[in-house]
Amino acid sequence: MSHTTHLTPDRRPRVALWTAAGLVALGFLVALEIAARHYGSPGPITDQAREVIFPPKPGPLYGGMALTMVVLTWRERFIAVGAAVGIDLMFALVRWAAGLHTPSDRLFGNGALWVILGCAVIALTRRTGQERVLLLKGVGLGLLLVTGRKTGDSWLLITAKAHPNVLDPYVATADHALGNPSWLAGRLLETTAPIGTYVLDLVYAQLAVAAIVVALYQLRNVATERRFPSHHLVRTFLVIGLIGPGIYMIFPVVGPIFAYGPGTSGTGGVEWAVADLWPHTPPALGIPHPVPYDGITPRNCVPSLHTAWATAIFIHSRKGPRLLRYAGTFWLVCTLGATLGFGYHYGVDLLAGVVFALTIEGALRALDRGWDRSATRFVAHGTTVFGALLVSYRYLPVQMAEHAWLAGPLLVLAMASVIYGYVRTTRQWEPKAAPPQQPEPQPALA
Repeated sequence: MSHTTHLTPDRRPRVALWTAAGLVALGFLVALEIAARHYGSPGPITDQAREVIFPPKPGPLYGGMALTMVVLTWRERFIAVGAAVGIDLMFALVRWAAGLHTPSDRLFGNGALWVILGCAVIALTRRTGQERVLLLKGVGLGLLLVTGRKTGDSWLLITAKAHPNVLDPYVATADHALGNPSWLAGRLLETTAPIGTYVLDLVYAQLAVAAIVVALYQLRNVATERRFPSHHLVRTFLVIGLIGPGIYMIFPVVGPIFAYGPGTSGTGGVEWAVADLWPHTPPALGIPHPVPYDGITPRNCVPSLHTAWATAIFIHSRKGPRLLRYAGTFWLVCTLGATLGFGYHYGVDLLAGVVFALTIEGALRALDRGWDRSATRFVAHGTTVFGALLVSYRYLPVQMAEHAWLAGPLLVLAMASVIYGYVRTTRQWEPKAAPPQQPEPQPALA
């Protein structure tokens, strides 16, 4: 019996699209590797290859393995977890015997990466046909999450090296239209310390964990159905992470705790700040201009990708059980509070992040179901609003601050229009429930 698989005409464009996307991604990784080495830092390919042997940096290695395992049977999952833990224990014992000091946050992770790579080897050598494709999709999903973290680290370094000047005074001036919410949130967070600080820091740092939980729920039936759902959270997460950092290169901003405070996480400092004001004294109005900043702090504020990712988690948790919906709401609220309260973002960054996330989510859902007039109209509207926000932050900040009574409501209304457009458009795409059948009338008894 022949096992030759012929692609149907409707699948050929999809295969060509994914092949092109894979080649573009590979080219991007190579270019990023070259650029990172130019600035004296190992790129994402080198960094990931090192973690096959050397202690891994903190990151979602086991989360990536969990995404890979959605295609495995329960027996295979137990074997994979046992192999990963066993490999990590072996590495730990060897390092201990050799007298090598390993930080506590780098003790585990090699085993998860070995299991993901092992699944790729098994797919290429032991599987055929659709089973090979399914397992390779699982491997790709796990590696995309892991490599995406490395790519992001390299890209953030490049944003700092490529832009010695930042545009924080423009964004801080525009933020007057919203009442300087980062300064307000920073003072509120101080009053709730240490409990509030601990909770928000945990939520902010573990955003990827929340995304993995929601994604695992959406992908829970892959092993039995032997196929992936047409759209899930990981797709939105990756596209946000792919497009968003590119905007940092045209709108470099470091954030209020850096530009108007002492900095944090070992970067920045009062010597680089415009003034040491955050969070107790909002900056005075003036004529904004670019200011120099250090060469290591990422220019990663506009848009707020943490807000965009938290918005995506909220959206994709809506069809889950009640506990998952509550968790999605909790993560969104706490992420918004953390981005402002820790001084990582200005208020206008968050508005741009919400618009950015909804526009991408709408475009991906339209790509999955097929483009129509409503989809095109919504994506065009979201893109226009997002562009208008960035242009206004850069070229109209003084006017926005001087007429805050008008500019503030307009900013919120612009975001609300995208939220309304998303809800209205996607609601039309939901399958209509069939009307209840009426019972047939029974003949009357004589």
